[in-house]
Amino acid sequence: SHAVPTLDRLTTDVEDMGVAHGQDTDDPPLISVVVPVLNGMPWLHDQLVALCGQQVPVTWEVLVADNGSEDDTRSCVARWTERDSRVRMVDASACPGAAAARNIGVRSARGSLLAFCDADDVVRPGWLASMSATLTSCDVAAGTFDFGALNGVPNSPPTPAATRQLGFLPFGLSANLAVRRDAFDAVDGFAEELPAGEDVDLCWRLQLAGYRFTLDTDAIVAKREREGGRATFRAAWAYGRCGPRLYLRYRAQGMRRDLRGAAKAWVWLVVTIPGLAPALPLHQS
Repeated sequence: SHAVPTLDRLTTDVEDMGVAHGQDTDDPPLISVVVPVLNGMPWLHDQLVALCGQQVPVTWEVLVADNGSEDDTRSCVARWTERDSRVRMVDASACPGAAAARNIGVRSARGSLLAFCDADDVVRPGWLASMSATLTSCDVAAGTFDFGALNGVPNSPPTPAATRQLGFLPFGLSANLAVRRDAFDAVDGFAEELPAGEDVDLCWRLQLAGYRFTLDTDAIVAKREREGGRATFRAAWAYGRCGPRLYLRYRAQGMRRDLRGAAKAWVWLVVTIPGLAPALPLHQS
């Protein structure tokens, strides 16, 4: 029942529902979806098809926070803006990084609820309706990921995004996360100084401030794996560095050293590096 529709089918559904005409209301949106992007083509189009095909019983908007793209990202968003008035472009190029792009997007958002997803993934039908409903009884909600549908493994079971793998409070990933606007503003949003793990940090700061965290199993995002050895290595390296930074920030609040998790990460890198070597830049002496 949770099968991801093909992109052609999603496009047809969007056209059949007439969402290209936008929503005929002057009311401020209840929920704002913020999508950070840097050179997001061609995947951004697929995500916008999926977002504009969402059936939601409340008003909503999509803000694409462009972090300085040099490809066709801006023209793609411009076409969608003409087609659907709920889609807006936000210039988020002043400060590099996804965390900064999300914060800039939020500052332009009009909704009292915020939802976050990534430009290269595809939200499933019902994602936004589920997130908006879940936020009526909590302050921050982590969704569920399908890691197979976009990566050639269509029957893989959905995986909850909330985890305690860092030996502290549960957290969700910014590729499938929703937060009440007042809570987000109260803790000053994403920490832009963190090179990775800013979503973990946000979830922890919210919980330590007394805000309610929950898991939304019906809010599913099909996750696209990074392509190429270089992208995989950079992501693994960034997240490897984020653990120690988070530990320094939260050890006083009870975070434990996750030596087992760190060991697994480094073993993975050692085993994988030979396969990544052709994709890595060579340093010349």
